[in-house]
Amino acid sequence: MTRTRTYFETFNAGELLEQFPLDEGFTKRFRSLSRDELFARQDVMFRRCVARAWQIPFYQRLWGGAGIEAGDINGLADIGKLPVFGKHEIMASVEANPPLGDFHGWRDGTEAGDTPLVFHTTSGTTGRPQPLVFSPHSREVQNLLLARLYRWQGMRPGDVVHSVYGHGMINGGHYVREAVTHFTQALFCSAGTGIEMRSAQQVNLMRDMGATVIVGFADYIKKLADVAREQGLEPGRDIPIRMICGHLGRESRETLSAAWGGVELYDWYGVGDTGAIAGQGPDQDGLYLMEDAQYVEVLGVDDGQPVADGEIGDMVVTCLYKQDIYPIIRFNTHDVTRVLTTPSSLGLNLRRIEGFLGRSDNMVKIRGINVFPQAMAPILEEKSEFAGEFICMASRDVGGRDELAVHVEVRCPTGDAAVAEAFSSLLRQRLGVEVSVVLVEPGSLAALTGIEVRQKPVRLIDNRFK
Repeated sequence: MTRTRTYFETFNAGELLEQFPLDEGFTKRFRSLSRDELFARQDVMFRRCVARAWQIPFYQRLWGGAGIEAGDINGLADIGKLPVFGKHEIMASVEANPPLGDFHGWRDGTEAGDTPLVFHTTSGTTGRPQPLVFSPHSREVQNLLLARLYRWQGMRPGDVVHSVYGHGMINGGHYVREAVTHFTQALFCSAGTGIEMRSAQQVNLMRDMGATVIVGFADYIKKLADVAREQGLEPGRDIPIRMICGHLGRESRETLSAAWGGVELYDWYGVGDTGAIAGQGPDQDGLYLMEDAQYVEVLGVDDGQPVADGEIGDMVVTCLYKQDIYPIIRFNTHDVTRVLTTPSSLGLNLRRIEGFLGRSDNMVKIRGINVFPQAMAPILEEKSEFAGEFICMASRDVGGRDELAVHVEVRCPTGDAAVAEAFSSLLRQRLGVEVSVVLVEPGSLAALTGIEVRQKPVRLIDNRFK
């Protein structure tokens, strides 16, 4: 009888570190590696992914339905022939083949599928949580890529890292913890969201442990600074945070930095299926794509065709390192970004993106204008009355006209018509479309946004089709 392999027997850590180097090895490689040489490496990895995908029913169905045969894809240059897919297709696979679907090849009788399984889910921000599956190899590459970004951004041995990522079944908090503990020698405190550990307890833990780094989503990190002050603690002095590494999105960097005593901020981007895709470097000039592991396309939101660098589109990701349980080939994240056209000041031959600009499946089209609710935060923060929280309400009147009302928490009387008009005028100027503004008291939107209990607060309630 063949002995079952353990988690650590299914990959070689030394080989992973050689293939996906850290620190100086990482920057040295991408200062010397040309774009042609990089593409050649990506092409080899892509061919392996495609070969594995043809063994999996999900891809056989997806690609066969698009009229694709195995011989049609001869390398990465042919990737545009393949259809994209997203959460909808994954959830259809789960519905038809519960509980884990047939989008993966775990225990399918192949050598690639004969491996332990790491199982988590998404947070369910946009609906029912999606199953996420990883082999030990893909899990550790995912961890390594994130640790690469953290170390590049300045995380060092001895740092005390306070994490406000969710745990439970949600993938994010677990793989962030693994990245830090496996690859950085920093001390990790998995505080979680406000529902896992109350905010007041969190700031006391940060004080007691001498937290130096916070990781998580910007919305809740900013809230913790307010809670600290309510507890009589001064961020940056009583809690010696020197760096925040998180999903900053469209939040105001200046406001968040000031809330924690002027700390350094570093943004990074990834999704549950793919792990870390891009992150800021020491130059803090865009997010560098981890192109030795991820192949990223930016496609038009409406037509799915490649857009020119500098134009906005959906990020579509192919994980070049996922060649065993679950190949990910042309996964549409529905997160919107643009590729930067200026050269890297660090001399790295890696493309950069602006970062997360919003979600195309959370986009509202108001009288022909695409509005991304997440993009409103830095606009609202230009007004001193803004208290930090907002939510958008989309509706449709009896005549079929779509309307958008932005409910804004403010530090002033909620009946102040002049302030409401000032917010409305600012949004109209920046968005290019008329929206109404409703002023509300601080803290009154918490039940709608879920700021205390969710990793990603709700920013849009769409009532148009109810």
